[in-house]
Amino acid sequence: MNETTPAFDRHMLEALVCPVTQTVLEYDAEAQELISRSANLAFPIRNGIPVMLTDEARPLE
Repeated sequence: MNETTPAFDRHMLEALVCPVTQTVLEYDAEAQELISRSANLAFPIRNGIPVMLTDEARPLE
């Protein structure tokens, strides 16, 4: 993460769930994504804010 990218508040992760399956998410700091293993989706974190829209999610391989 570079100096211009705001840090993601890991405490926020406790309150967030997958919008598709309502299950817990994993934080991938390197990729700046929240991972939903149950939905096989990765939700991006942009400027420190999770984008929890399925249209913006990346399918996991």
